[in-house]
Amino acid sequence: MAKEAVKKIKLEIPAGKATPAPPVGTVLGPAGVNLQEFCTKFNDATRDKMGDIIPVVITIYDDRTFDFVLKSAPAGFLIKKVAKIQKGSPKGANEVVATITMDDLRQIAETKLTDLNAYDVESAMKIIEGTARNMGVAVKGLNDAELAEQQKEAEAEEKEEAKREAELAKMEAEVNETHEVEVIGEKESDEEAE
Repeated sequence: MAKEAVKKIKLEIPAGKATPAPPVGTVLGPAGVNLQEFCTKFNDATRDKMGDIIPVVITIYDDRTFDFVLKSAPAGFLIKKVAKIQKGSPKGANEVVATITMDDLRQIAETKLTDLNAYDVESAMKIIEGTARNMGVAVKGLNDAELAEQQKEAEAEEKEEAKREAELAKMEAEVNETHEVEVIGEKESDEEAE
């Protein structure tokens, strides 16, 4: 008789560094999985990818056994690793923080191909290029000139917006200047109170 899957859990864990501590313990503990067994198997399977973040899909069965499938590292992680940056741009494509080559893009696309909704490497490259663009990472020879122009336009727009904000603040300050205004009815209520 086949085992019945009770639960599927998705986690992202540093390769070779799974421990029974959170997040692994807090997610798998309540499911009744042997934490040490999972950590040992995961660490053995990912030892060759040390330093990478590895997504894993864990299937838990009714008899508390499990199996897991390793996925390739997230595209954003791979782009940051190749571009040698800690994080992407907070302004997205409006601020270029790094540039990668077409070869780098192809290598990432080939790595991610099995996990992407793409039939060939060229389609996967378009997906990865979109992710890189949203992180503020340009691809040399593909979109670097376009993103540089977009960054200039965004900077000009920011200056214009700052100017409008300063004018608005000035107008608000002028309106909010305190003027001595006599409040009608205030003296009468004071006299009535006495």
